[in-house]
Amino acid sequence: MPPLELLLSASLGFDLIERTSSTVRVQHVVQLSLAPAFLLAGIGAVMNVMTNRLIWVANRIDRILIADEAGEAGELTQDLPALEKRRVHAQRAVMLSTAAALTISIVIMLLFVSAFVYFPLGTLVASMWMLTMIFLIGGLTSFVFETRTAALRNRERMKRRRERT
Repeated sequence: MPPLELLLSASLGFDLIERTSSTVRVQHVVQLSLAPAFLLAGIGAVMNVMTNRLIWVANRIDRILIADEAGEAGELTQDLPALEKRRVHAQRAVMLSTAAALTISIVIMLLFVSAFVYFPLGTLVASMWMLTMIFLIGGLTSFVFETRTAALRNRERMKRRRERT
């Protein structure tokens, strides 16, 4: 490496160390990143519920299909269209929530980077935050559709039972 490049890289390294050595600056960045970190924790909790519902629906579909192949499914096959709809909504909810978790993680990273570089990242941080909200709204909307589909199917099933008695 030529001496000038070595000197410049050493200068940039020292500059970065100088900017990151400020405890107050690091504390400020940690404070700024707390809200996105709590949001990330909340997204994870909601995703746990969504994933459990997706697994339950997928297992239910598999059990009905296996029973149908054995000729034992009976009326259970009538649930398949609603279950497939629920699977699509739950899968979309999980995917969009995962995208929200990814983008909020990028926000946290950008907040830390912005404290130690000279070029402004505020617009990028704000854009990623808005993208996170779009993904989260989409995921929660899909989750609402999944639970609504489940509730409607349960009402239909109960109505049929009452009509038979």
